[in-house]
Amino acid sequence: MKIPKRIQPLVDDGLVDNVLRQLMSGKEATVYVVQCGDEIRCAKVYKEASKRSFKQAVLYNEGRKVRNGRRSRAMEKGSKFGRQQQEEVWQNAEVDALYKLADAGVRVPQPYGCFGGVLLMDLITDEDGLAAPRLNDVSMSSEQAIDDHRDIMQHIVRMLTVGIVHGDLSEFNVLVDEWGPVIIDLPQAVDASANNNAKSMLLRDVNNMTNYFAQFAPELATTQYGKEIWALYESGDLTAESELTGLFQEDKTATDVSNIMDEIEAARTEHEENQERIVTFEV
Repeated sequence: MKIPKRIQPLVDDGLVDNVLRQLMSGKEATVYVVQCGDEIRCAKVYKEASKRSFKQAVLYNEGRKVRNGRRSRAMEKGSKFGRQQQEEVWQNAEVDALYKLADAGVRVPQPYGCFGGVLLMDLITDEDGLAAPRLNDVSMSSEQAIDDHRDIMQHIVRMLTVGIVHGDLSEFNVLVDEWGPVIIDLPQAVDASANNNAKSMLLRDVNNMTNYFAQFAPELATTQYGKEIWALYESGDLTAESELTGLFQEDKTATDVSNIMDEIEAARTEHEENQERIVTFEV
């Protein structure tokens, strides 16, 4: 096929030998199957910000730091240069997350770098060597759903132990190869310690996956993995090998404001009575 304009520089630099076909086009990027020497890989071409339909990007950008002061100020002002820098931060977030998660044992595509808004990474295939299907397109038994759900929860745990929350995890952002689920699409990944929305995003990620698998294994619907995982994280007890139960007991002890006010009033009255006794004694 004709080489897309954005991929041509990679061909010129010898990073890509040929573009075989378009694999998919989504809300934030178009993905192509490319040949790199003897390897068949993916080239993810990010769409320009004006053409992306990813909503609430500002929530995901919170906590993303830029060391260069000039770049940071430009991004805050929203100048043309600043918008370009913001795009680089958005695109690099995914490749940085992929490298970090691959090292942590999370099943993600192996990245090979981001060049001018084009991310090169492994092509995930099924047992026949064809592009692996998305989880949304896969039917499974109850037993398989429970196994895959457990794998996904473990991957979410490992992501969080290295400080990352996917932020947009669903059955549409998971591929299935012959060994199980592979997590994809991470440009919106957030820093769990720097983004105030991290907890709600993690709970949503877990709920999305649990609700999907519960279609095949209804018993998963009552589990509380998200709350369990976050509680372990907040207490500092979460590790890559944490054994989850899916159970979580919330502290339902409510503060009784009226009782507190009664105690304050009683203490004030007692203090006034003591003061009156002191005055009477002195007289």
